Amino acid sequence: MVIVKIMPCLDVKEGRIVKGIHFVDLRDAGDPVENARFYEKEGADELAMLDIAATVERRNTKLEWVKKVKNAISIPLVVGGGISNLGDMEELFDLGVSKISINTAAVKRPKLIRNASEKFGKERIIVAIDGRRNVGMPSGFEVVIKGGTEGAGIDAFEWAKRCEELGAGELLPTSIDGDGTLSGYDIDFTRVISDAVEMPIIASGGAGTLEHLYEAVVKGKATTLLAASIFHFRKYSIREVKEFLKSRGIDVRL
Repeated sequence: MVIVKIMPCLDVKEGRIVKGIHFVDLRDAGDPVENARFYEKEGADELAMLDIAATVERRNTKLEWVKKVKNAISIPLVVGGGISNLGDMEELFDLGVSKISINTAAVKRPKLIRNASEKFGKERIIVAIDGRRNVGMPSGFEVVIKGGTEGAGIDAFEWAKRCEELGAGELLPTSIDGDGTLSGYDIDFTRVISDAVEMPIIASGGAGTLEHLYEAVVKGKATTLLAASIFHFRKYSIREVKEFLKSRGIDVRL
């Protein structure tokens, strides 16, 4: 049985954790380093850190932010935002980052996925797929880029398959329709992505209850559960989440 992992997510802007709804209306959610330490003590399996303004501001990930968080924890750190080439990735791996997540750059230059996979190993390459409902797409979902500000005109199911062919190690689907709402992961979107591929899926966007996390595993077929609001605003502890999932038959590390 696959061991399901819990991954709190630090969305960082101007050096602070922020959290919004549908990728906008951001509010402060604390200090990245303090929260990183807190989540490791709580039992997080991995930690995600996304420089959410990097692509829109046309800059690289702020390495000083990454360095401070990485130096504060020992669990695997996933970093995304503003990563556009192999050099960017190498800088992050040199800091001790375990995995990187790419989105806009991968959509614009799909060969980047293959090149990164061949150079660093597929297990270190995550492709984030941000999506929104679009009835004009065969799967009903369109890929969006640049922090959710621009439609890519690509069907999410077909893009997921392409990412696997190119050598991605994991996919991180986030529904803009669900992000920050606490109304539950967009299971339809998560399932579209998981049905397209054989690789691990990180569910993201909208978790608000323990049941939502359970549904992402059994209905969405996710192997990692990424969440932000429920952890940042202390609605649930990681221990509570893991104990609930275990009580429902999901294999987790307590």
